[in-house]
Amino acid sequence: MTKTSRIGFPAKHGLYDPANEKDSCGVGFVAHIKGQRSHQIVQDAYVVLKNMDHRGACGCEANTGDGAG
Repeated sequence: MTKTSRIGFPAKHGLYDPANEKDSCGVGFVAHIKGQRSHQIVQDAYVVLKNMDHRGACGCEANTGDGAG
């Protein structure tokens, strides 16, 4: 039995791999698995960003970037 199976992570499937689980990483990723574009993806990404605000994931200085590109 692996550590991840003992603590309840699902098995490796598609893009998900429990070996990549990290505590408190603060990352959000939204995409269509087949590469389809939609406004729903943008809306979902906005929800992710709003939900991460409590973790300090905000650009609080209007004149500087966050370094993410």
